[in-house]
Amino acid sequence: MTTQRTRSLGRPTLDAVAARAGVGRGTVSRVVNGSPQVSPEARAAVQQAIAELGYVPNRAARALVTQRTDSVALVVSESGDRVFTEPFFAGIVRGISSALLETPMQLWLAMAQSPVERERVEHHLTNQHVDGVLLLSLHDADPLPTLLEERDLPTVLGGRPARMLQPGAQPAWYVDVDNVGGARRAVEYLAGRGRRRIATIAGPQDMGAGLARLTGYTEAVRAAGGGVNPDLVAYGDFSEESGAAGMRRLLEVCPELDAVFVASDLMAFGALRTLREAGRRVPEDVAVVGFDDAPVARQADPPLTTVFQPVEEMGRQMAQLLVARIRGDEIPAPHILLDTQLVERASA
Repeated sequence: MTTQRTRSLGRPTLDAVAARAGVGRGTVSRVVNGSPQVSPEARAAVQQAIAELGYVPNRAARALVTQRTDSVALVVSESGDRVFTEPFFAGIVRGISSALLETPMQLWLAMAQSPVERERVEHHLTNQHVDGVLLLSLHDADPLPTLLEERDLPTVLGGRPARMLQPGAQPAWYVDVDNVGGARRAVEYLAGRGRRRIATIAGPQDMGAGLARLTGYTEAVRAAGGGVNPDLVAYGDFSEESGAAGMRRLLEVCPELDAVFVASDLMAFGALRTLREAGRRVPEDVAVVGFDDAPVARQADPPLTTVFQPVEEMGRQMAQLLVARIRGDEIPAPHILLDTQLVERASA
């Protein structure tokens, strides 16, 4: 005896899914379109019926009804080499993807560093192609946020823009971590362990994270009773090589320094390499604290004391905030700030 499955009768319809799930056609439509106005039981029944029948939504037809593309873009203002090798970006993408699994939204990724890449991306970012945009690794001169606002495309930034740290700045939708507080705790930790000549390798000052982490360093140094010595401040671009170069400059200008707070773990990895080459012992001669708690922090020699930032959670919150904006949900605040935490290891 054989049974004939519904999928063998042709492409399953919305009505067939409704009949299999024992719910109305409208309930199936709400589930397919990601509406929250469905009970967990009904949603589970519909999802099971979809799986059993092999139902595939007609995206083109639904787009005509909903005026949506069911696509969102993640635009990263960095090179492909950095995006695919640095753990921060991988964590953000994992978080975004996990949040979008709960919706019908599809994610597409674009790098927009070169002029050709930027022109291509700007051409694609319209409501004919995407419902919303996530922007990551923004520099303050980047025109994309303003362009997207003019096109009325919902946008969420990964990280608070540097301009938002200025009085009277225009509001923006963003998710960030407590960069100021995390940096402050790192420097307070070093001061509490008796370090008196605490340097820093700061990130780019046209990026919110770079500016905020330098602010946290400055606040902690002043609170410890000292002024900020410009000779104890070097700058990098969050890469390993810039950390190594920044550490060389600090040792040349201030060889008596006994600690350094580095604004990213990759830069701290480079700083550790420079200290080894200079014959400085870590932490006996120079204590080192990073920021990220990336895998490289545990692999460093010695293992790196660092500030943990919840990168995957940041990605999840970015996606959830964008989806809420696309749906027109009521949102309590235009930004989300996530906590950081000091992780003690052997380098400080």
